[in-house]
Amino acid sequence: MDLITNLSLGFGVAFTPINLMYAFIGCLLGTLIGVLPGIGPLATIAMLLPATYALPPVSALIMLAGIYYGAQYGGSTTAILVNLPGESSSVVTIIDGYQMARKGRAGPALAAAGLGSFFAGCVGTLVLAAFAVPLTEVAFKFGPAEYFSLMILGLIGAVVLASGSLLKAVGMILLGLLLGLVGTDVNSGVARYSLDIPELTDGIGFIVIGMGVFGYGEIISNLGKDESQRQVFTAEVKGLFPTGEDFKRMIPAILRGTALGSMLGILPGGGAVMAAFAAYTIEKKTKLQPGEVPFGQGNIRGVAAPESANNAASQTSFIPLLTLGIPPNAVMALMVGAMTIHNIQPGPQVMTSNPQLFWGLIASMWIGNAMLIILNLPLISMWIKLLSVPYRWLFPAIVLFCAIGVYSTNNNTFDIWMVAIFGLVGYTFIKLGMEPAPLLLGFILGPMMEENLRRALLLSRGDWSVFVTRGLSATLLAMAALLLLIVLLPSIKKKREEAFVED
Repeated sequence: MDLITNLSLGFGVAFTPINLMYAFIGCLLGTLIGVLPGIGPLATIAMLLPATYALPPVSALIMLAGIYYGAQYGGSTTAILVNLPGESSSVVTIIDGYQMARKGRAGPALAAAGLGSFFAGCVGTLVLAAFAVPLTEVAFKFGPAEYFSLMILGLIGAVVLASGSLLKAVGMILLGLLLGLVGTDVNSGVARYSLDIPELTDGIGFIVIGMGVFGYGEIISNLGKDESQRQVFTAEVKGLFPTGEDFKRMIPAILRGTALGSMLGILPGGGAVMAAFAAYTIEKKTKLQPGEVPFGQGNIRGVAAPESANNAASQTSFIPLLTLGIPPNAVMALMVGAMTIHNIQPGPQVMTSNPQLFWGLIASMWIGNAMLIILNLPLISMWIKLLSVPYRWLFPAIVLFCAIGVYSTNNNTFDIWMVAIFGLVGYTFIKLGMEPAPLLLGFILGPMMEENLRRALLLSRGDWSVFVTRGLSATLLAMAALLLLIVLLPSIKKKREEAFVED
């Protein structure tokens, strides 16, 4: 009964005209910045943070939250149509979403992403409302050792889902981890691997690597082909919405992705990214139905599951923020900044001292998800029109948007040169048949792994056995080792190689 009373209070707050207007503005802005490659929710919220001074606290947070989960929707559009990850959690969507677009099935791919996101967003919000308090107890059980072990499991999962050689996948992860070490050491304040270049002392940005490896790399590759051989946006689009067969395959994938994302979202440290990768790994382990397209070649489950997982995780990532005051990712850290601007101390007391804000924000997420599906599904036909744009016009536009997006993050021309360098690196990967997705996951998780490894060893006074003496950590490492052993079994290895054979 308490939950119903609280939600009725929340909907009463969210359904006021001013809050509905700001929810709509947030969702619209989020979708637009998700679609534009390179301009993610982090940069947008950072730029709009000063503008929230004049807004009521609830309206400000409703708008910023709308931008965050709206960008998760929009990011899938860029990933599917332009082969660019607008957000780190969209990296996995590229693998099958872009292949569907190349085969003329961009409409079903976008619809699967939109419908999966809507369902997962609603369920994630329900989990947030119903289990906010008890679920934080799960997060309390995770210390530095557990986070490190969880990230090891995530990296092993990335090896499993990477196409091609296992050795190449491991090499890409190690390269990602090394790139993540570039910058200033948090403990000593000493610049590492920066080659005496001042701009590298802050490290390499995710956007720089993502845009370079995926965006510019693909453009260079396509420019090297004859116009008749270019596989970007040349196929005719067949049908804007999924078929009955598509729905039959994607509904179980959406349910699995939603369940996984709801659980992983509450864990600080890139919940949406890990949820997307884990959901894709699970789908690849699920047996293909007769006549189903292999993964990596345009399987609709490879779009529906990770998109559901990252949207469910983006909703439940508000749990540690609102109940513990701990931001689980960079966007939530900015939300803490927004709350501080309005003299609100994030943490357990928000629920009791400011119930209108807490439950109003939760209720606005349902309204926001409904707004997003109403906004996005009719726009599918508009996004599809991008496919008819001649490549000689499209590729300069992609280059320009990437350059604007990268420059706007730090107002630094050095980043544009870095994107160009990583574009050549991405082109080299394409030529060598290496999958870049594990590199990005290694790059994202690397600094967090290092931080948690150091914390765990500091707390245990340098005793490495802490990773196997703590039950939860030992279980996660055992799962990682088991997964690696299973993949290395000759029979499984052979099946895996067969699954990744391209037409």
